[in-house]
Amino acid sequence: MRIIKFLDIEGNEWRGCDIKGGSASIVEGDIFGSFVVTTRRVQIKTILEPFQPVAILCIGLNYKMHAQETGMPLPEHPVLFMKNPAAVTGPYSDIEIPKSCLDPLQVDYEVELGVVIGKTGKNIRKENALDHVFGYTCANDISARRWQKHSGGGQWVRGKSFDTFCPLGPAIITKDEVEDPQKLELICKLNGEVMQKSSTSDMIFSVAELISRLSESMTLLSGTIILTGTPSGVGFARKPQIFLKPGDILESIIIGVGEMKNLVVAEKELA
Repeated sequence: MRIIKFLDIEGNEWRGCDIKGGSASIVEGDIFGSFVVTTRRVQIKTILEPFQPVAILCIGLNYKMHAQETGMPLPEHPVLFMKNPAAVTGPYSDIEIPKSCLDPLQVDYEVELGVVIGKTGKNIRKENALDHVFGYTCANDISARRWQKHSGGGQWVRGKSFDTFCPLGPAIITKDEVEDPQKLELICKLNGEVMQKSSTSDMIFSVAELISRLSESMTLLSGTIILTGTPSGVGFARKPQIFLKPGDILESIIIGVGEMKNLVVAEKELA
């Protein structure tokens, strides 16, 4: 099942599935609890982010080739950081570059597989980890590199958490439709040029291992999303470096999961 959140032509917000001909069947109830798919269909005007996470847990350096391109050793443990849930934006919404990140340019792209936790758990065994997954979605961990490295007091959170820095969607694909989360192809395009192309098979820590390790003495709440790391090809590791600028079109693709397309703009001035 592919579950979306959307606005109808009157601006009402709905959750839906079975998208056909510009309309969707309405889903009622809690998708992480009890929900039903109704027979009512509503026309789609705007597809939004598929859900609002209660927490965004992110993994750095989780692809072998990405670690290699950054010159970093393979980590012995998952490199964990977080993003502010308010950074979430829709799969076709604008990505806003903060004024502080325009001169010099420093904002980078990172296509990632998002794992949506549907069942709360703690101290989860690796062999049972996927039982806690509700589904998967496409994500991009937009990152302000100077903030990440130099302006955040040594922490990554600030440079990863500006508004619009976490596009998600366009849907949550329930886990029954993904045969193996370690066999998914990821692609990131900038203005039509392929910048990242890899597979989740290159992950250092698998989805199941991440869930198990992150849940060690730490409860994973339903509605949490885990961004599982990005493959090689990021902008800051290129020569010359490539960073996002207003007018760019960023496409994030996970074959069989979803495709996003976001316009990059300068952050709007406050009124």
